[in-house]
Amino acid sequence: MPESFLSFPAIEAISLTKRVADATGELIILHGIDFTVQAGDTLAIVGASGSGKSTLLGLLAGLDTPSAGTVRLGGTDIFEMDEDGRAGLRKERLGFVFQSFQLLGHLNALENVMLPLELRGDAEARSKAEAMLARVGLASRLKHYPKYLSGGEQQRVALARAFVSEPPLLFADEPTGSLDAATGESVIKLMFELNQERNSTLVLVTHDKSIAALCKRTITIAAGRLA
Repeated sequence: MPESFLSFPAIEAISLTKRVADATGELIILHGIDFTVQAGDTLAIVGASGSGKSTLLGLLAGLDTPSAGTVRLGGTDIFEMDEDGRAGLRKERLGFVFQSFQLLGHLNALENVMLPLELRGDAEARSKAEAMLARVGLASRLKHYPKYLSGGEQQRVALARAFVSEPPLLFADEPTGSLDAATGESVIKLMFELNQERNSTLVLVTHDKSIAALCKRTITIAAGRLA
């Protein structure tokens, strides 16, 4: 884990606000959100659909820009960077797990997991990806393309891709939303096992209170405000 993630909070959201224009004028999606996440913590962000949870996650990851306020990751103000700088930070420090998996259809399971390592120029990309896929129970599915994998298998590939580069931060946006209950439970169990093994910081967006209960902390977003 980079030294900055040990000497500073992993995440600081500071007066984070997001406004957008709509047909009726200005819509405030998030109102002055403030919280801190320490390195190694697990945090669930919960709230009703449309409350601003996913918008908040996108801001924390630097995928979107705030109307006011800022985010510090490991002490670094990500909105003092340009988009290239934020992209580089995401490549080095962040892993993502999405509800819709976000696998590349023209790449097989192994190639999908190798991709973040190859982008970093890792000479051991293949061996690390193979080991990670074995860890998530897919050693026999390395050459399968996403369309030939079940939803649970695709999410396991997505977990392997997120963890393979050992990022200090992991963001997960409704990671079981596309899965049945039994498969979702097994995926969540695996995600927390991997997170504990690697001592990463996990921020999880979910509407499922049983999943949120697995995290050390929970914050609730209601109508764009921290409840």
